[in-house]
Formats: sequence, C-alpha cells, structure tokens
Amino acid sequence: MKLIYSLIISLLISHVCIAQQTDDHFTSRIYGAFGYNAEWYAKNDINISQPSLGNKYKMAGVTGNDYVGWNKKLFQTQLTIPQYNYRLGFWFKKHKTWGFEVNFDHTKYQLTPGESVRLQGTVNNRSMDSYIVVRDGYFHWKLNNGANFLCFNIMKRVYVIGTKNGNFKLFNIYKMGAGPTIPHVENTLFGMDNKSGFQLGGWNFGLEAGYRMEFFKYIYLDLSQKLDYARYFNLKVYKGTATQQLCTYEVMATLGVMIPYEPFWKKKKTPAATTAQTTTTSTGN
Repeated sequence: MKLIYSLIISLLISHVCIAQQTDDHFTSRIYGAFGYNAEWYAKNDINISQPSLGNKYKMAGVTGNDYVGWNKKLFQTQLTIPQYNYRLGFWFKKHKTWGFEVNFDHTKYQLTPGESVRLQGTVNNRSMDSYIVVRDGYFHWKLNNGANFLCFNIMKRVYVIGTKNGNFKLFNIYKMGAGPTIPHVENTLFGMDNKSGFQLGGWNFGLEAGYRMEFFKYIYLDLSQKLDYARYFNLKVYKGTATQQLCTYEVMATLGVMIPYEPFWKKKKTPAATTAQTTTTSTGN
C-alpha cells in the first residue's frame, strides 16, 4: 500500500507540473549508480521435494526477513556485504523522457531463528502436519547471499522542478521490467545441508517509482521504492529441489554518475565556428 500511495502522489505532482515541461529540462545521458536497500516480504510457502528420502512437504505461511547490513559498521565492512543495488542505464536521444536500464538488487531473505514453522505434507513417507523451530545447524532456510533480482527496465521520467541554470533538477522516475533471479541458496533441513551456492533459479517482475535529484548535470541521487514478484524453482536442497514465491517491498537510496553520449571535448562545432575557422585559414593563406 505504501508504494500505491506514493505512486498516486507522484502522479498528481506530475500532472500539475507536466504543462511546464520543455525539451530543455531533459538531457540524454548514460549513467551508472550504486546504493543500498531494505526489504519487507509477504508471507509465503516454501515447497520441498526429496523423493529418495520420502519427503514432499511445504513450510506453510512462513515470514522471512532481510539483513540490511548497512545499519551497523557500514564503513568497517566491504561495500558489497550489505544489501546493495546497482543501476546501468541511458535515456534515449530522440525520446528523452524514455530510457532503458539494467537493474540489479542484492536482496537477502532468511527465516527468523526461533520462529515456529508449520510443516505440511509427507516426511519419511509419513503424513505430517506439525511445527518445527528454525535454528541454524538443524533446520533453516536462507537466500542470505542474495535473493538477487535482475531486471531489464523500461523507464519514464517526468520533470517536476529545477533551477534556471539547470544545476538542480527534480524528476519523477517510473520503471517496469522483468528478468532472471540469481539466488544464493543455503539451507539445512532436519540436519541435512545443501551445497550452498549461486544458481539461476527463476524469474521476477518489478515496478519501481521514486524521485531523482540531479546536481550539476553529472551527479544524481535516487530515492525510490519498488514492488517485486519473484518465482523461484529448482532451488537446491539435500537430495532434492524446492520452489518458492516472494512478494517484496523495497526502499532504496542510490547515488549515480551521468555521462554525456559525447565528451565535452568532442562536441561538434557549430556552423558559425566552422565558418570562422575556414575564413581565418583562407586569410592566412
């Protein structure tokens, strides 16, 4: 609901300001950015299949949490240890309000130690409907080195306000995209560990909205939020596989650098400058 309210507010602001927009407000740029994020997850089921062990059950209605990492000892750990995100994109030259972006969110998901999880199905070829306590070394589930959403986004921007000299501009940014998930799967089920590691494990679809503040034409700060739906399959567990669906709400802060398509030292000369140079050369001859 938070994202929906933000989208409504952003659209209202955009509607008020859209009449003031001109092409002068938009510049075509290539950009790259890095930032940090926090996540909240809806309840979901995790389905486990281990045929050779006689196990086919689900963890029903589990509540997972993230592990932000940047709220403690941020400058005493590696930059990529916390939950981070990066963006690589560009705005089109001819249609300057539209752009394309490669969007990666390193998100973390884990069941909370001490939480009671309901197991429903078959364990050891016997029907089961009972609870088990999550604890490391015996029964836990983590995508803790990343639930990892990769999206290829189409973007739309709307100018809101800015200074006359163009040294500060504020935009609404809207993004929509989809792509693969690259989870790092780590779990122990009834004392049996999987071989943890990264894998291609599904796909995701995301909607993102926020504000972009541009400074001096080359630096920007994004404050945004996102809804993501991810569907994981063939996740590795001991002698089997698992499936899971995640509905995620994210908030992000991202700092980026914008680069012109052509560096300033390679700008094309204006017709007037070219004529003046030709005249000077002819006179000298």
